[in-house]
Amino acid sequence: MNVKYDTEADILIFILRDALPANAISEPGGVIVSYDESGEPISIELLNASKRQLFNPENPQIAIAT
Repeated sequence: MNVKYDTEADILIFILRDALPANAISEPGGVIVSYDESGEPISIELLNASKRQLFNPENPQIAIAT
């Protein structure tokens, strides 16, 4: 999994696996989930991430619990 932040668009993106998106669904709360041709999720985008305090671009640390 990769995590990217687009500062210009203020979008936090979790890339679950490399594949071309075939479909995307906009969920309530500013979340977009992209799916491949077989219907498996490939990415999750969180819109307005810093404005919603989901990500701080000045302190770009993300903790992943295992």
